[in-house]
Amino acid sequence: MDKKRNNLFHIILIALTALLVSTSPALAGVTINGAGATFPYPVYAQWAWLYNKDTGVKLNYQSIGSGGGIRQIKAKTVDFGASDAPLQAAQLNEAGLLQFPMVIGGVVPVINVPGVTAGKLKLSATTLADIFLGKISAWNDAAIVKENPGLVLPDTAITVVHRADGSGTTWIFTSYLSKVSAEWRNSAGHAKSVKWPTGVGGKGNAGVAAYVQRIKGAIGYVEYAYALQNKLNYSLLQNQAGKYVAPTIATFQAAASNADWAKADGFYLVLTDQPGQDSWPITGASFILVYKEQAKAEMAKEVLNFFDWCYRKGDETAEKLDYVPMPKSVVSLVEKAWREQIKVAGKPVWP
Repeated sequence: MDKKRNNLFHIILIALTALLVSTSPALAGVTINGAGATFPYPVYAQWAWLYNKDTGVKLNYQSIGSGGGIRQIKAKTVDFGASDAPLQAAQLNEAGLLQFPMVIGGVVPVINVPGVTAGKLKLSATTLADIFLGKISAWNDAAIVKENPGLVLPDTAITVVHRADGSGTTWIFTSYLSKVSAEWRNSAGHAKSVKWPTGVGGKGNAGVAAYVQRIKGAIGYVEYAYALQNKLNYSLLQNQAGKYVAPTIATFQAAASNADWAKADGFYLVLTDQPGQDSWPITGASFILVYKEQAKAEMAKEVLNFFDWCYRKGDETAEKLDYVPMPKSVVSLVEKAWREQIKVAGKPVWP
């Protein structure tokens, strides 16, 4: 009887092992390679770690800036590129790429002003633009003092810190400055990389954060998660409704609530300077770029499996890092685009 039980146990064990093997990811142990935006790096890093725990599949993401991500996907040296500066439909079609939004976050002005703590300094759109134009060069300038009655501001020189690399964070930030300041729009303009009127450059969000920490009197701009992680002080900003608001997931969501993704050709959408009492004025989405025509069906599907997992299981992680997850209605639009456009030898990759 014991021998029969042992044989039965052995058969069940073999069957369970076979079931586990059959349901494990086809490419477990293989690495997905991506590169690009530093804006979403904190959440992508967390998602990658959790996904590896869930599936055994690794994700190697190079946080090199949006410009680098676009170059690498076009050169086909990575499985996906990431950019906070969306490509327009004509650019996507020319390169044979599909673009889709992954997460929404906020770009925030961060400061190192002696005696001024986080959320105490108020800046209007005009004053912020004039600081980055170099027209306001000291923290006790009359324009800043007028907006901050009762706040003691030091006679300290302002050092502007900006990105030195081609950056989607810069693209979002200069989109905002170009909308609120004609002088900025006609001089420096709106791009991933601009000719800065003043200041010093740091590489990546991390580089800007490091400079702001070190330089007394500095002001820079980073994705909000970098401000939190580096314990940087941030300013309030006056939005389109005239209200001074703080950067929070609620104010990012308020800005994103006006987004009409269904009508956005190629998912091209800019979320800066949105209307609304509670909208954070420098909000932006971060995008993924993949080729429509893929070389290997298994690898293409594994890349999409990762992003599908992020959409389905990554919301809590994103919110803890103060990013706004994509609404389920947008996820449905994205996965419809996967089914219709991502193919190998004319056959759809995504079921």
